[in-house]
Amino acid sequence: MHTLWKGSISFGLVNIPVKMFTATEEKDIRFKYLHKACNTPIKYEKVCPTCDKKITEEDIVRGFEYEPGRFIIMDAADFDSLKTSVGSKSIEILDFVNLEEIDPIYFEKSYFLAPQDNGANAYSLLRKVMMDTKKIAIAKVTIRNKQSLAALRIYNNVLIMETIFFPDEIRSVSLVPGLPEETEVSEKELDIATKLVDNLTETFDPVKYTDDYREALRSLINKKIEGQEIEIAPEAPQRNVIDLMEALKASVKETKKAPAKTKKKASSNRKSVG
Repeated sequence: MHTLWKGSISFGLVNIPVKMFTATEEKDIRFKYLHKACNTPIKYEKVCPTCDKKITEEDIVRGFEYEPGRFIIMDAADFDSLKTSVGSKSIEILDFVNLEEIDPIYFEKSYFLAPQDNGANAYSLLRKVMMDTKKIAIAKVTIRNKQSLAALRIYNNVLIMETIFFPDEIRSVSLVPGLPEETEVSEKELDIATKLVDNLTETFDPVKYTDDYREALRSLINKKIEGQEIEIAPEAPQRNVIDLMEALKASVKETKKAPAKTKKKASSNRKSVG
């Protein structure tokens, strides 16, 4: 596993040297754009439309557009001057909180933290105290010149750091159009909907969830590689249910005391409510 970052966890007066590793990876199947006539991969070149010529990385500077068409230029020295004021190679713990106090909307990306050669004892101490107190740590960290809030917690006996958005990066729900106003909910509908939730409640097991589209796409690609004839399955007809009560009753009946195989079938036949 490639080391992404080296630094330390600042825990009061304790300094814990750590290495950081990306904890997740995208499994998307990526394609290249080819020239239709000869299947050659397309090259994308940087061109200045004013000078009408190709440019290299050495010709490029970073500018902030403070008004349309007007820029201030930032060079390497400008960014270097911020390093001492913004932060160093340290994950600075600010507070300890309960995990349930943080809404999932704040979480961004996860990283594994492992101790460096001389940090094993302090690492184990922090891990143990967080496990015993059932607390997570809120910290600040700077990675690649970007400062982030972060949450440190225990995952499968490993310290994991999750970058979290600052409050001003979360959009207000007032910006969401078309939200229904508070309305009276039918007690009967609520009772049936609650039974439906109970019927569909399971212990979370991430292994059983798969990316069906990615698997189908990979299968299609493999068939094309092997020269197999591609068969397209007919699309299942959509069943629109207008009556909410009818949909709830049918769903409860379909999921009530159903074994795992039946529940899987039920989810694939789930009715849509219009």
